[in-house]
Amino acid sequence: MRLAIKTCTLDMSFEDMLRFCVDNKISAVEIGTGNWSGAPHIDIDKIVSDAGARDEWYGKIKDAGLELCALNCSGNPLAYEKDMDVTMKTFELAGQLGVKTIVMMSGLPAGCPGDKTPVWVTGSWPPEILDTLKYQWEEVAIPKWKEIVKIAKDCGIERIALENHAWQLVYNPETCLRLRDAVDPMIGMNLDPSHLFWMGGDPIEAARVLGDAGALFYVHGKDSRIERRNIGPNGIFDTRPIEEYAGRAWNYVAVGCGHDVRWWKEFVSVLRMSGYDDVISLEMEDMTMSMLDGHMTSIKVLKEAMNLD
Repeated sequence: MRLAIKTCTLDMSFEDMLRFCVDNKISAVEIGTGNWSGAPHIDIDKIVSDAGARDEWYGKIKDAGLELCALNCSGNPLAYEKDMDVTMKTFELAGQLGVKTIVMMSGLPAGCPGDKTPVWVTGSWPPEILDTLKYQWEEVAIPKWKEIVKIAKDCGIERIALENHAWQLVYNPETCLRLRDAVDPMIGMNLDPSHLFWMGGDPIEAARVLGDAGALFYVHGKDSRIERRNIGPNGIFDTRPIEEYAGRAWNYVAVGCGHDVRWWKEFVSVLRMSGYDDVISLEMEDMTMSMLDGHMTSIKVLKEAMNLD
């Protein structure tokens, strides 16, 4: 098992980012290509269309002794054509570079024909909610994902790891396996513990379920914390921006600041038990500390949990 970084949370130049990874004995990088990533370390249009620029960019990663373990194009390709465009360019780049793993999200359709606003269904009443869900799955997501998978295969991609994020049609193992069963086994999960924590799930049990199904494709090293003072009176759902962390019911935090190293050791152990022996890719979105402090805190905990020097 190796430690990687989703580099778009590192606020530094491409060259400085590579140097940071080498200095901190990071083995691999996950590059965000656009959509919900600011893509600070790649110009996807240039890199896809210009072979010389692509060779220079990729050469710097290889010269640093780093593996490009995944490309990440997380966005909503089921609702927005611009997001689908970045997704297709990311697939094309994967084919050009021989990258086999894409990390992304499932996307979320609108609630009915003619609507343009994505709708996240999280309950079963009133009854019309189930009509919305049926439309999203059967008329939009499954047909569109069959097209997406075909294009991915044509680009030589072997694994599409969907992140279990809120406001997505796939947000947990159950919904991931539903899409996988309906479309293709090249669809699996990018298991991100931080989202399951605040949704009330157990990432360790999720790893077991996904491992049993052969759908545990990728793992993000990301933590979150339930804020006890704020959740008590109002519950878990919270629409405050993440920058307003003092008043939120839950927050993304550096690894170890929501769940201690003992939890992370158990998580890593169960990942191995479930057949996973690939990267854990750090994603750092703690607003309570500096970018550098958040990464260093997280790296220390993950290295201890993974028994890395």
